[in-house]
Amino acid sequence: MLGSLGCRQAIMPTSPTAPPNEMDLTTSPALADQPIVDYIVHDLPNSTVHVVTIPSGTTYRLDVALSNALTPLPVLAEEAGAIAAINAGFFDPQNGLTTSYVTLQNRLAADPRQNPRLMENPDLAPYLDAILDRSEFRIYDCEDGVQYAITLHSTPIPDACTLNAAVGAGPQLLPDITGYEEGFLANNSQGEVIRDAVGSQYPNARSAIGLKADGSVVFVMASQRSDVAAPTGLSFDDLAIFLQELDVVSALNLDGGSSSSLFYQGETVYGRLDAENRPVERS
Repeated sequence: MLGSLGCRQAIMPTSPTAPPNEMDLTTSPALADQPIVDYIVHDLPNSTVHVVTIPSGTTYRLDVALSNALTPLPVLAEEAGAIAAINAGFFDPQNGLTTSYVTLQNRLAADPRQNPRLMENPDLAPYLDAILDRSEFRIYDCEDGVQYAITLHSTPIPDACTLNAAVGAGPQLLPDITGYEEGFLANNSQGEVIRDAVGSQYPNARSAIGLKADGSVVFVMASQRSDVAAPTGLSFDDLAIFLQELDVVSALNLDGGSSSSLFYQGETVYGRLDAENRPVERS
């Protein structure tokens, strides 16, 4: 699933008409007996990483789901009839409004320009153009079938394709990390980091979606570990290296920290741990 600022977002087979409160990435079966190829758990020294792979050519396809209220990921996934789901774009927990664009059926369903805490924040003014053109995960309906892409919001839709759905997040992690270009990172004149909007350089729970050269899609959720001294989780650099080892060629960072969660076949795992090492479920 994918999320938004103040809203949560996911890829799933739902399309509410009202402004969303959650977005997520999920898979929806075209055939009831068609399995997802694999779900693998990787134990890394500083993180337990959960990976769901949707293979190229499967009869499953990805979709974007939005909810009209703050909804736990498993509830949203089960309501959508999803096989798998991962949280997606960014939202503002203070007003519930999105900071990520979401498109459904080629129509804008969530618009960060309608969030006054984003648009009227003087501290964000220097980065606003970059924020409004952050990368998104796209689902195209093309003459030769469904295609997926990770690209900037301003990128034109390819010829012979229509934009079925899209959800924004960012930055891209592969082929390169685009934190500076998308307004997540900034340096002062001495080259010191003065802005790191999502703590990209430090370990944390992380969510991402990736594309392989053969067209396969992966959901990746890196969780913190209770059996290792804090801080645990992955930085952006660590996550990008892990994705490369999965043969991912294009990847998008999704909302991390307490939002990180992955649903698969009725079970949900969470990325962030509280002070007592209990998983954090964020609506």
